[in-house]
Amino acid sequence: MKSIFAGLLMFAVAVIFSVPSNAQNKENGAKVYKEYCQTCHQKDGKGMPKVFPPIYKSDYIENNSKETLIREVVFGKSGKVTVNGKSYNGVMAPMPKKYTNEDISDVMTYIFNMFGNKKGKVSVKDVESARKKGKLK
Repeated sequence: MKSIFAGLLMFAVAVIFSVPSNAQNKENGAKVYKEYCQTCHQKDGKGMPKVFPPIYKSDYIENNSKETLIREVVFGKSGKVTVNGKSYNGVMAPMPKKYTNEDISDVMTYIFNMFGNKKGKVSVKDVESARKKGKLK
């Protein structure tokens, strides 16, 4: 009986620590969003009228490629942008260097699938590829 319990316990520990969890990625994405993105885009993703654009049900997210959006998040963006029919003219600072490619992948996947968006997943390879291309001109 003791060996069966030990075997089950070892199996459970192996499963928990060897299989990446989408819940973990979502948790990390939510954490990064709360730490960095929420300041401007707000807890509900609706931004601040006339100051910071919404990411909630965002046509900007829907109409731009993942690569473009990744590059804007990684390297920042400034100038005019229209989101959901409203104009904004400001600056989105680049992600601080403390955030890894995995953090960026997680937070963008979180944004792409929360706040009424349905953009899909951003992989670490997507972020690495976008970084290599540099800032949008």
